[in-house]
Amino acid sequence: MGMLNFVNPTKGRMDINKMFQDIMEFVEEDRNSNYKLMVGTDSQPGKIICFVTAIIIYREGNGARYYYRKFSNRRIPSFKQRIFMEANYSIELANQLLEKLSKTGRKDLNIEIHLDVGENGKTKEIIKEVVGMVTGCGFEAQVKPDSYGASKVADKYTKSMTNII
Repeated sequence: MGMLNFVNPTKGRMDINKMFQDIMEFVEEDRNSNYKLMVGTDSQPGKIICFVTAIIIYREGNGARYYYRKFSNRRIPSFKQRIFMEANYSIELANQLLEKLSKTGRKDLNIEIHLDVGENGKTKEIIKEVVGMVTGCGFEAQVKPDSYGASKVADKYTKSMTNII
């Protein structure tokens, strides 16, 4: 998991350290703004499942920068398992980012995990469980429609099945 490349649309591929450095540079550019760090994973079922995890650093009211990584899983889980796998991939990455944040002393940067679940549709009955899993790991959970950020980015890249990284 840790070796996967992330992609920033303008800067291309980078590893997690380079991505983190890029996030920090974005935050340092304007110290007076508030920031949100959002992580979300989306998946597209098929013969193999394509997962995309999106990381967005959002400067409130003033732009954002985002990164994503794409990977696949040959195991075909049930719908419910897939939602939990998405949340799990996000938590795993959020933990790595949190570790890096704590080393820089930036404890003020909250990490939100954006989940692809909502009150409408078939994810309704598992919202509580998935949100509980995220908050139990110490992160803030956002569900649809408030999880727009990461799911919008991730969704965009799961749809383009080509070039799985």
